Amino acid sequence: MGRRDFTPGHDRGRVLVDVATMLVAGGEAIADIDTLRHQDQVLGPVASPATVWRALDQLADPPAKRVAAARAKTRARVWELMPDGLPAARVADTLLPTDLVVLDVDATIVLAHSEKEHAARTFKKTFGYHPLGVWCDNTGELLAARLRPGNAGSNTAADHKQALTEAIAQIAVRVVGPLASHSSMSC
Repeated sequence: MGRRDFTPGHDRGRVLVDVATMLVAGGEAIADIDTLRHQDQVLGPVASPATVWRALDQLADPPAKRVAAARAKTRARVWELMPDGLPAARVADTLLPTDLVVLDVDATIVLAHSEKEHAARTFKKTFGYHPLGVWCDNTGELLAARLRPGNAGSNTAADHKQALTEAIAQIAVRVVGPLASHSSMSC
């Protein structure tokens, strides 16, 4: 995420780590980054919300792809370190083989109470977004997400294909065997 002739006050990679820490601690908005400031002895200097926004704005395609690759590499290492291997997914009250990764694709409605960027009227007669996510049922991890306007269709094949492609790229094939997909389209 470096830029020529620019040295930021906060390393952009470090800012992303702080955002991840804030989310794990229960943060829900960029402004919640301020909750980390009382941990400066542990975390070091924490960026302001404005700096976080600028760092996130810099996540254009090439840096976003590098972040996704780093996430996949980290996930592969964590899965390798699991003492009992990847947990088995449960489908219809049955445990599947442990070498099978189950992907759960789901969309939901997220309400917006003002005209935010890309918000739109939803099929539920509300206003907001209709994001699409792909989770690993074995571990409960969110592998990929697509922010979509509220009027995005529930069964848009192109959106599902893109989200599934990004999710599959997050799975280390050397850690697990074949891939399976399960889609639940309830909202």
